Amino acid sequence: MDAPSISADDFQRFREYFYRRSGIQFEASKRYFVDKRLIDRIQATGCSGFRDYFAMLRFEASGREWQALVNEMTVNETYFMREDYQFECLVQSILPELVARKRPGEPLRIWVMPSSSGEEAYGIAMFLLERWPQLKDWDVEIVSSDIDTRILAQAQAGLYSQRAVQQLPAAWLQKYFTREEGGWRICPTLREAVAFTRVNLNERAEVAAYRDYDVVFCRNLLIYFDDVSRRQAAESFFDVLRPGGFICLGHSESMSRISSLFRIRKFPKAIVYQKPMEGQ
Repeated sequence: MDAPSISADDFQRFREYFYRRSGIQFEASKRYFVDKRLIDRIQATGCSGFRDYFAMLRFEASGREWQALVNEMTVNETYFMREDYQFECLVQSILPELVARKRPGEPLRIWVMPSSSGEEAYGIAMFLLERWPQLKDWDVEIVSSDIDTRILAQAQAGLYSQRAVQQLPAAWLQKYFTREEGGWRICPTLREAVAFTRVNLNERAEVAAYRDYDVVFCRNLLIYFDDVSRRQAAESFFDVLRPGGFICLGHSESMSRISSLFRIRKFPKAIVYQKPMEGQ
């Protein structure tokens, strides 16, 4: 049987639908990437063509095919210690400021979105263990979320290629990983230190379950959104954070161009954004 084809009209209808549900906008330059994955899902589901598949996708009650499609369409490529100057900023500037106004016993809560395959959340956990002496005095919760269930399962398994770990300090690699066939497995202690959850940032009802966080890392996600979706995401993160909480974006992203809700904070290691304290 010949592979189904995706017309220009099909591509336009799909990209608008995917954008409404996920906030992710596919440019025309991504046409080949989108078509290939759509055709794969059409064939996997046994649909006769795009129209048949698109109808199933929209009206399927369980949402299983939507999730399978999302898993195919999202790009998850990262590595340990990516833009680690922000981790330095976290332990040197952000956390000391936060704990100075916290009560003893009050938890510190960090949200990583998107999770991808877990390198960022586990990297933060290692930085806290290695570079923040006050960790022993505080209960730190790290939650890492993504729209892609397959990549979340990969993150929970904690098995990484040589390429993913190549920028880790050698001592950290030996301390927190074991060599296995197929790569490096992160230790159970760190796997238990991070909670992985599925969230669609474009669904306000899903994000509403996340509140009272002190720090959010959302790096290199908003570049895939358009202006409307970026503003909605900024509003969601504003609601997620405690007053005085911080959000860290990717090096090419600027909250100042997205929303006026946050204050710019220039620390020695990084520029980050802060939800104003009450009364500011």
